[in-house]
Amino acid sequence: MRWSKEHIISIKDFSREEIDFVLRKSAEMEKKLNSGRAFSLMQGKILANLFFEPSTRTRMSFETAMKRLGGKTTGFPFSEISSEAKGETIADTIRVVEGYADVVVIRHPVEGSARMASEYVSIPLINGGDGANQHPTQTLLDLYTIKKEFGKIDGLDITIVGDLKYGRTVHSLTNAIVNYDVGLNFISPQELRMPRHIIKDLEENRIPVKETSKMELGDSDVIYATRIQKERFPDMQEFERVRGAYVIDMETTKNLKKSAIIMHPLPRVGEIAPEVDSTKFARYFEQSRNGIPVRMALLCLVMGVNF
Repeated sequence: MRWSKEHIISIKDFSREEIDFVLRKSAEMEKKLNSGRAFSLMQGKILANLFFEPSTRTRMSFETAMKRLGGKTTGFPFSEISSEAKGETIADTIRVVEGYADVVVIRHPVEGSARMASEYVSIPLINGGDGANQHPTQTLLDLYTIKKEFGKIDGLDITIVGDLKYGRTVHSLTNAIVNYDVGLNFISPQELRMPRHIIKDLEENRIPVKETSKMELGDSDVIYATRIQKERFPDMQEFERVRGAYVIDMETTKNLKKSAIIMHPLPRVGEIAPEVDSTKFARYFEQSRNGIPVRMALLCLVMGVNF
């Protein structure tokens, strides 16, 4: 397959064939990374990380990915040190940055900001998260983690637990899963149910969906936990009502399939007890590490670098 995407904005822009292609290329990149043969693919190239919202994993993994490829990075880690603090528009910022870098990653709290920014640049732009909307590279590393574990995605029973209303990682993941033959279970407080337009999309694609507020995990192959996102709540009283609603602890793991895995996009804030980290089910730190080969592959693909 030939790569044809100029930007990576939404996982909804990807077909199953394109997702599977990225997963294969990510596996190839991981082999190159482990053998030390990937370290000159981006020599002389510069990545601009424009993070208008706090980030640890996405920002650092993109920086690490670029440096592992032999390139360099520039940018800023939060909006207060950018000219946005002076009133500069995203459009102006992105047009200025285009003159400094070869590829850009942007994270912004406003939904749709990444797509809008992509209209003002001719260099590749990657969405590192736009509000509660999309996080496509997180989704690709999530799917890569699942594929590495099970050798497949089709036929699995996947349960997503926590903040399904505001969580961009689960929105992106669900948008991608419509391309596969899986069973989906959504566990959340009533106030944090998956948006209805996403449920409708799943139903139209004939994906079996079960919604509940009960912590029922016994049939799940993949348990994807997510934190209650305090920063997205317009009403702090609503947040206080649902915080700590679901916790995966050692008692919870007693009822899991022996082959089940627990994932989390991180950061966690009490959703998974630390004792679970040492169990055979925990995959969230490996999941985070998988972001390196996946983002290395994506950077090469958007830059037209063969590997």
